[in-house]
Amino acid sequence: MSKAIITVVGKDTVGIIAKVCTYLAENQINILDISQTIVQGYFNMMMIVDVSSMTKSFGQVSEELEQAGEEIGVRVKIQREDIFIKMHRI
Repeated sequence: MSKAIITVVGKDTVGIIAKVCTYLAENQINILDISQTIVQGYFNMMMIVDVSSMTKSFGQVSEELEQAGEEIGVRVKIQREDIFIKMHRI
């Protein structure tokens, strides 16, 4: 299994989770774990996903998720799990 971390941050609005999850489902990206909070009107979500069956290249998925986020006014980023772990080691 190949995992990735998706983060979504921005001002809370209707449809953020629906937009991101619909994109993931359409591209065979399975959500393994999800956490989301809203603090004083700001939305924050982190997802761990399985990208081993995705239908597009990682780069294309990254670009399309960023574009989908821009359409709804949030920032969406995806990173491979191994890179995420190395970047966040103490």
